[in-house]
Amino acid sequence: MSRKTSRREFIQNTSAIGAALFVGGAVDLRGQERSANEQLNVACFGVGGKGASDSSNAAAFGNVIAICDVDRNTLESKGKSKGFENAEKFTDYRELLAKYGKKIDICNVSTPDHMHGPITLAAMRLGISCYTQKPLTRTIYEARLLAHVAKETGVCTQMGNQGTALDSSREAIAQLQSGVLGPLKEVFAWSNRPVWAQGPGRRMTLEKFAAQAKEADPETAPKLIEKKKEEIAKALERVDWKNWLGVAPTREFWPGLYHTFQHRGWWDFGTGALGDMACHQLTVPFAACDLRDPVSVVAKSTGHDFDSFPASSIIKFEFPETSLRPAIPFWWYDRRGNKPPMEVFEKYGITNVSDSGVLIIGEKGVFYSSDDYCAVYELKGVDKVKVDYEKAEDKGNNDLNNMYELFKAKRLGDPKICKSNFIDRAGPLTETILLGNLAVWAAAKGGADGEMGDWGEKVEWDAKNLKVTNLASLKTPGVADLIKPVYAEGHRLD
Repeated sequence: MSRKTSRREFIQNTSAIGAALFVGGAVDLRGQERSANEQLNVACFGVGGKGASDSSNAAAFGNVIAICDVDRNTLESKGKSKGFENAEKFTDYRELLAKYGKKIDICNVSTPDHMHGPITLAAMRLGISCYTQKPLTRTIYEARLLAHVAKETGVCTQMGNQGTALDSSREAIAQLQSGVLGPLKEVFAWSNRPVWAQGPGRRMTLEKFAAQAKEADPETAPKLIEKKKEEIAKALERVDWKNWLGVAPTREFWPGLYHTFQHRGWWDFGTGALGDMACHQLTVPFAACDLRDPVSVVAKSTGHDFDSFPASSIIKFEFPETSLRPAIPFWWYDRRGNKPPMEVFEKYGITNVSDSGVLIIGEKGVFYSSDDYCAVYELKGVDKVKVDYEKAEDKGNNDLNNMYELFKAKRLGDPKICKSNFIDRAGPLTETILLGNLAVWAAAKGGADGEMGDWGEKVEWDAKNLKVTNLASLKTPGVADLIKPVYAEGHRLD
């Protein structure tokens, strides 16, 4: 998406995938300044997992008036902690917004990936500034839509990739933008994720469980089946499964399979290892190497069933030449031990390669970070140059610093204060990353015994129109839904 694209052009460009953008009740908040001593009212969506720290960080800078979580135990526990005692509790985000929408200044959204978009959209349309966890959305269209709604409403926004608030990553971006490496040639990133279950054939239902139990031991099967029914019923007293599913297609609840933390490994709910970590690891390469609007992407994987992500994948993105750099490829590797070939590193004297990291190759030298957030990095073959960059305001750690930027931006009425705002960085970054999952979808066939399969069909991409130009030849059902989702009734996309 060009940063100069008008709203009318956006509507026209996305017509190919049935988009008709409508943003109701737009509110321009950019001119509203808030006193530094005035408490901002906060609502928190998702208060377990990463949401536990996100909501606590938000409470450090604002007055939490409402919290929402589909897990009633998590909700009750958070409600008893300091700063949340007076917050009203909800399991449905729509009920919270209907009651408190006009009173909320800022919200944080730290739910499973598939609910980032719908909750954030609903909040922004009410004029609420948003801190939304990475990946910003589950699908490409949602990422672009969030950026446009942020621009239309003028709200302040920030994605939860806390590495953006590290002085080291900001310095690294400035170093690379100075041209210290010379013309860029190639970018690599590799991750030790997934650390959750992925791979085909994992969905479980009571019917499937019963069949397996009867086949294993017909005599004990009835008792096992009854016990499992009781376990499910007890879990559903705690988990609001309908609201956990939210915009996703209906499926049967199964204890431990989706909630908690396991959502990332499912196509309907998550974005796999790529969505989990690339928003962190590409913070520096995206900004410094202008990794916007790839023209093609291709992948190989260990195999998947269009329900669960593969255990491992390799993805190659191709970026066209820009005014800032030549055409370059970007390579992604996921699963511990799945890394670029050692000769790529040895050429530059790197012999001890971390489990996760980033390598940027230029004609004069390379940039190497052995950290998920580029908290540490080194230049090989060249020396650092003197650069200027804006340091983060230190509030204790980079996670707090990242949250604080949103509160500062809201008080001063300046969305640009947020370095990972939806318009300039988070939206376009998420678009780039999620394109890789289209290629993974197309590379469903793995190798023998769980090994990596052959390269799948290349996905040729028209970023301006959010369109796969060779979709007919791919013949991979479901690709369109990964570009633009269909929300369940009762939730609004456009």
